[in-house]
Amino acid sequence: MRAAGLALLLAAVLAGDARSQELPFAPGERFTYQARVAKLGRIGTATMWVDGPVTVRGQSTYHLRFEIDSKVGFVRVLNVSESWLDALRMTSVRFHKRERHPLSKREESVEVFPDEQRWQSAEGGAGRTMSDQPLDELSFIYFLRTVAFEPGGAMRFDRHFEVARNPTLVRVVGHEVIETPAGRFSTIVVEMQVRDGRYGGNGAIRLHLTDDARRIPVRMESAVPLAGKAVLTLQTYTQPSVAGRKCAPSPAC
Repeated sequence: MRAAGLALLLAAVLAGDARSQELPFAPGERFTYQARVAKLGRIGTATMWVDGPVTVRGQSTYHLRFEIDSKVGFVRVLNVSESWLDALRMTSVRFHKRERHPLSKREESVEVFPDEQRWQSAEGGAGRTMSDQPLDELSFIYFLRTVAFEPGGAMRFDRHFEVARNPTLVRVVGHEVIETPAGRFSTIVVEMQVRDGRYGGNGAIRLHLTDDARRIPVRMESAVPLAGKAVLTLQTYTQPSVAGRKCAPSPAC
């Protein structure tokens, strides 16, 4: 019995290693973006990166981080999102969000329990999830990088941990070649229809992902209330070592 148990454990470990090799992201990946808003011009820089592994409630996770540090005139705006992703199951287990503006401040700290299909926040909120593989707004972007898209395809996902934020509708818009400070990229264009009270109930996010196994987010576009379209364009990127070769910030990486 003990030998059988060890065999199962070894199989699970090997499966986890295989899945981590298949993912298009890993700890050490880092992207920086130029941030522009239609009515304001360039407002600063955004950074998205992967740390880890980090243990959360006994579970090994990737620590995903996204930060926009912008300045409009003398006004500084900070937007930070963090997600702890179980990369084997592709599910979020913890989510933090922090927004600071001159006239407002918003913080959110959520613990997500996929097996129990529930979540609870430090601010007193709680609820059930529609899936045993729930995601948050940041981990959803990383999840989309693992999806095999078909030309003209459309998909529906009910995986946001907040029931009211579902469904997320995803469709493939087409292909486009994008010129960025980081280089020239062939991309697949994907549009997400999301439910969010900040957009009056609904909003759209358009992602330009490299049309290869890496699925690098080259450009991200969304609507900003009162300010128009916000666009993040890739400026530099670094990816972790692959087969002993370190990926440098270049399209050939």
